[in-house]
Amino acid sequence: MGGGRRFPLSRREVAAATGVLASYMLGLVGLYLTMPATDYRFLKLPRTLEDLRILRDHLESYTSDYTMQVLMCYFTVYIFMQTFMIPGTVFMSLLAGALFGVAGGMVLVIVAATAGASSCFFLSKMIGRPLVFSLWPDKLTFFQAQVAKRRAKLFNYMLFLRVTPTLPNTFINMASPIVNVPYRVFFLATSIGLIPAAYVTVRAGTALGELKSVADLYDFQSIATLFFIGIVTLTPTFLSKGQK
Repeated sequence: MGGGRRFPLSRREVAAATGVLASYMLGLVGLYLTMPATDYRFLKLPRTLEDLRILRDHLESYTSDYTMQVLMCYFTVYIFMQTFMIPGTVFMSLLAGALFGVAGGMVLVIVAATAGASSCFFLSKMIGRPLVFSLWPDKLTFFQAQVAKRRAKLFNYMLFLRVTPTLPNTFINMASPIVNVPYRVFFLATSIGLIPAAYVTVRAGTALGELKSVADLYDFQSIATLFFIGIVTLTPTFLSKGQK
């Protein structure tokens, strides 16, 4: 027996993930070809606020002249990042605020984030079980027990998880189909629960020049507010237990 750790995915599962990845890449290439000929060296996933400001400065003129292409590119990239667990969606949310303002940015982020989470959900449902067991065995055991215990009020629990930073969103996206969270509950909790955090980041994006650090987005007051909203979402669960 070899001492190496076995790769968690089978060849069929790797082929399925590769097919999904190729589809997204083809979509991005297609969108790129519809844009005007120019120097696109500034196009890259932002990893710092400085990267984000450079991207914003270049995209502002394109957003007014090629609004639909910019929206489709943004939407596709956001979904791609969430589907394949690529970090950095907080920068994409800030960019939405910088380019489209609070109202437009909120709609864009919530729709894109919900679509990306849904894409990750269904990809995990096809091939994610061995990956989730390999990456997060302890979190999965905890999550599975909580879902089983709160099945009667599962929407409230999932909403609490989305509003608060109790569990990482990437883990929730991947693990939900593994522990049999119905997609309808997952979808509704995601689309509603992401609103508070999306508002915080999109609003900050409208004043990108004043933002010193991404850490400033979630200070003690912001985290406390999110937890307060999360506790309110669990109130029906507490009340139902008290009536038993």
